[in-house]
Parts: sequence; C-alpha cells; structure tokens
Amino acid sequence: MNNNYTETNPIDVEFDRDHIWHPYTSMLKPLPNYPVSHARGTRLHLASGESLVDGMASWWSALHGYNHPSLNRALQEQSEKMSHVMFGGITHAPAVDLCKKLIAMTPAPLDKVFLADGGSVSVEVAIKMALQYWFSQGHKQKHKIMTPRKGYHGDTFAAMSVCDPVNSMHSMYRGFLPEQIFVPQPVSAFNGDFDEQEAEQLAHYFAEHHQDVAAFIIEPIVQNAGGMNFYHPHYLKTVRALCDQYDVLLICDEIATGFGRTGKLFAVEHADICPDIMCVGKALTGGYMTLAATLTSHKVARGICSGEAGVLMHGPTFMGNPLACAVANASLSLLLENDWQQQVGNINLWLQQLTRCTELDAVASVRTLGAIGVVELDTNVDVAKIQRFFVAQGVWIRPFGKLIYLMPPFVSSKQDIDTLCQAIYQAIAEKHY
Repeated sequence: MNNNYTETNPIDVEFDRDHIWHPYTSMLKPLPNYPVSHARGTRLHLASGESLVDGMASWWSALHGYNHPSLNRALQEQSEKMSHVMFGGITHAPAVDLCKKLIAMTPAPLDKVFLADGGSVSVEVAIKMALQYWFSQGHKQKHKIMTPRKGYHGDTFAAMSVCDPVNSMHSMYRGFLPEQIFVPQPVSAFNGDFDEQEAEQLAHYFAEHHQDVAAFIIEPIVQNAGGMNFYHPHYLKTVRALCDQYDVLLICDEIATGFGRTGKLFAVEHADICPDIMCVGKALTGGYMTLAATLTSHKVARGICSGEAGVLMHGPTFMGNPLACAVANASLSLLLENDWQQQVGNINLWLQQLTRCTELDAVASVRTLGAIGVVELDTNVDVAKIQRFFVAQGVWIRPFGKLIYLMPPFVSSKQDIDTLCQAIYQAIAEKHY
C-alpha cells in the first residue's frame, strides 16, 4: 500500500498514464491528458497555469459554464438535507419537481418519466420500454430495433447495438450483441432540398421488417458522434409517419440535442413531431452530475404495466439521486431565465466565421446549426498533435475522426467564440493536424 498520498500532492500524470483508462484510449499508447486544477465560467485552468477557453462544454453538458453560483448553491443546500436515498418506496421533492419540469418542457403527450443514471442507461431503458410494450401486447415477435447507420446512442450493450455497426465495431461482440436492423443514414441536408427517394427507401424497410420491429431509434436532426450530420427535418417527419402506419414505436435520443443545442428546445421541434419515447441527459444537470431521463406517454406506460410483469423491469441503485435532481432543477430554471434562444442565436451568428475555413484545401465542408459548429477535413486528424497546438493557443477543443467541432457553453462570449474559431483556422492553415 502506498501511504505517501495526500490531497495536497500535485496531480500524478505518470500514475494516470500507467493506471487509469480514459475514454477510447489505449493503455499501451495513451493519448496525453492535461491536468485541470479548476474551472470557472467558460475556462478550464490547467495545473500548469494555462487558462483554456472551453469549446466542448465537457462533451456538450456544461451549458452554463463551470462553478456557477446557482448550481453550486443547489448542490450545497441539497447535501445538507440528504445526498441520496433509495427511490424504491420513497420519493422526494427534487425528483418530483424535476419530473414536473421535464413534462412541462417536452412535447405532449410525454407525461411519464423514468430517471436514469446517465445517457446510455436511458437508452437501455427506452429499448426495454419498447420491447416490453409489445411483449405485453402479445406481439412477442417484435423484438428488433430499427435505426439509421452512422448513429450513436451510447456504449452499453443494447445502446451499442443500435450504434453504427462499422464505427461501433460490432464484429468484436458478434454472438453477444443483439443484431438490429439498419437503414441508410439520412443524407438530405438540413437546409437543402429533401430527396423523396429517402422516404421511399424508408418505406421499403418498414414494409419489409415492421412485423419484427418494436421501435425505430434516431438522434433527431443531428447525428452527433457518428459524424455531426445535420439532416433534413422531413426525414424525421417521414419516420414518424411510417412508425404510425406500421405500429412501430419511435424513440428519439435527445441526449446530445436536447435543451436548446440545435436552436430549438428539443430537436424534434424542427420537424414538429413527438416521439413515443424520448431520452434526455448530458445538459440535464448543466454538466454537474450524471443524470438522464426516459420519458414516454400514458399509452406506452399503460401497455407495459398491463402486461405479464406489471412493472417496467428496471431500477438503478442511484435512481432519482436527490443531489443530481436538485442541480438539474436549478440548471433547467437557469436555462429558461437566461433566454437560451438569444444565447444560442448569438453563438450561431458568431460561429459563421468558421466558413472562412472553406478557403483551405484540407477542408471538405463547414456547417453550423444552433450552438454547433463543424469543420470537416478530408483526412483524419492526429488528436495528440492538434490538441498540443490548441492548448498552446489557449483553447480546449477535442476533435474526432475528420471533424474539428465546437459545442461551447451557452454563456460563451463573442470573444470566446472568436478565439476558438481562430484557433481552428490556424490549426488547419498551419497543418497542425
């Protein structure tokens, strides 16, 4: 046992490198990790003294920036009452208040809420809801999920089974991972014309497979980790209509797109549709704690609970955690008080300067939507190399594949966005990728 550890020791980066597994990182050739000592507003402060403008909102969750007094206060006040209590047989005000807010914010008729540990778990719950609904209706053959290619829904097994079968490397888990039905990814651009052949193609898949399909799951309007694809709202409208026609439930994964990120409170509003089941997470707590929710309608809930089991077969230990619910309540209140539409509109306007990158030979395309900006290159980036450059420029941007993208906190200033955009342009122009 190592008895030399004290809380005042500096961050041990060598121990981190040798013993701690970071997301999608090799233990043999780990990517560098930059020690952060604290964060405030839109800035991450490294232990080595640098201050970085955050362009990632901690994977799109920290809407209000860091160390926000209202969110800090919510956590402190709740911790003095109770940090956690089991949700089985017990309820509490933070959970009740949060579910009231979620029902009020999301499209009708979503009025039943299951509180989950995190985004992947909320997708697992959504899939369980769909499967159990049809099982309870006596349609036991409806046990498949249909979904577009290039999607991403999480890293747990059911969630991974509906991620893109190539990028999620399904081959590694063949024989264990459920085999789902994949349709071509949406291709008609958000601001372009809709190609009716896409609707015809979808109709073909529904006609052929609907008897086996419990639900269609999709990230509305933006396929996020699968390539930052902004697709046409009519695609989503078509999916909703086909789900109705063929008795298939529609699951919309709003974990990344929810709470204003695309310029609408929820991305389904771009298509003026409502899913049967909706997953939310990430920004739910303003980036403070892990929490997600799966919402559904009375029809689906009644269908599940009138069946053989009589209950939804899921119940995490930390379900409805009071600390997480309390800070989520504070975050959602802050979202509305801060006029998120104005914040997102400003960021979108400032992100337009990314179009300057199109003059660079290495750039394949530039696209923006709401508080999302994407520069797609014609080759994959060297993450370690480009991040060294970004840190030297005083920004935190985490590219993946061919994409250098921004999803900054909603409280970002014009100067913050200017700094981030300039760093991206310079990185490409000077070939730091």
